[in-house]
Amino acid sequence: MKKGRGRTSRIRRRKLSRSSESRGVNESCKPEFIELKKWLKDRKFKDPNLIPARFPGTGRGLMSKTSLREGQMIISLPENCLLTTDTVIRSYVGAHIAKWQPPLSPLLALCTFLVAEKHAGTRSSWKPYLDILPKAYTLPVCLEPEVVDLLPKPLKAKAREQRTCVQELFTSSRDFFSSLQPLFSEAVESIFSYSALLWAWCTVNTRSVYMKLQRRQCFSAEPDTSVLAPYLDLLNHSPNVQVKAAFNEDTRCYEIRTASSCRRHEEAFICYGPHDNQRLLLEYGFLATRNPHACVYVSEDILVKYLPSTDKQMNKKISILKDHDFVENLTFGWDGPSWRLLTALKLLCLQAEEFTCWKKVLLGEIISDTNEKTSLDIAQKICHYFIEESNAMLQKVSRMKDEEVALVNQLTLVETLRTEELRILQASAELLSNSQAALT
Repeated sequence: MKKGRGRTSRIRRRKLSRSSESRGVNESCKPEFIELKKWLKDRKFKDPNLIPARFPGTGRGLMSKTSLREGQMIISLPENCLLTTDTVIRSYVGAHIAKWQPPLSPLLALCTFLVAEKHAGTRSSWKPYLDILPKAYTLPVCLEPEVVDLLPKPLKAKAREQRTCVQELFTSSRDFFSSLQPLFSEAVESIFSYSALLWAWCTVNTRSVYMKLQRRQCFSAEPDTSVLAPYLDLLNHSPNVQVKAAFNEDTRCYEIRTASSCRRHEEAFICYGPHDNQRLLLEYGFLATRNPHACVYVSEDILVKYLPSTDKQMNKKISILKDHDFVENLTFGWDGPSWRLLTALKLLCLQAEEFTCWKKVLLGEIISDTNEKTSLDIAQKICHYFIEESNAMLQKVSRMKDEEVALVNQLTLVETLRTEELRILQASAELLSNSQAALT
């Protein structure tokens, strides 16, 4: 037998392949991370478990220096490392925020501080942290309008709402920003620009951790729960891990314990929650590959697209669905159409003589073989509609990537989302075909 052709060699190669896929490139010697480590050390933080690294697929993250056991503490970040609204109020902008009427939201206070500190540059005591923050984000609010138009319909609507939200925040905050002029030699309009506020808003919304703070009277009634946690926020999301994360009142540290093991030199993850890819893109600006929670949403207009227009009870059926919260979160997933989607379709497909049984449908009871078959047929038609739409959009994205070179990164994000959703729909179509065959 030739060298390297045996079973032991094959096993070794497979292990090396798996290791290389998950192993990152150590970045702890980069100047920005050296400065960050010094900054954290001055605040009594030491990390024996993790180092900054760059990984294939997820980009920058934290790599385990040793094997991590289930239940092990992976990070304990002291309170004085956290950037909170308390930090803001104690700063040079605090007095201006405290006296402003109507009171600012905690979110705007954090954004204001971030913009001011970024402008301060080398004079900022938070510079080592600011230097490792992303220069730009990929939330839908940051995407070009022609790219947003390529998103799935429900996400497109939320993306436009997101853009409107940030634009309104900027417009409504201009007078407050003007009140900060005594703090700066430059015109505040050039410091607190829309792009600067957008960057700060994305930073808070994508990188903060949850920590409930005592409400201050100088802030509006909105919950004060967003806290920026330097270094800790380098941990990337994985839907396949579990962690326990909270502020420990006894140690005065924000602590993360892993509920999953992690091998040495592999990326350590946290989980932001059981989010589908549309929500991950909307709230964090990224997609999770092989996401078990990924799904395709069915809007109300598509739900009724293939139902007979002659159904005189259709308006009443839709009203019942709305009253019982059955027109939202109707989805196709890796395991086919959701129970909510099939239940909504079963109610919509009730014959006139079956209509009085609508309560039984919502309770999950089978009304008739005909109702079961009709609802599966409609689900299959909706599924194929989405498959055709996804294929058409993917072709359009491919053409635009050739024509709009400057938008390639944004278009690739949409392409990844659409491709993942196409796979989900194809899996759902196959499962539906099997279910239909079982009824014949």
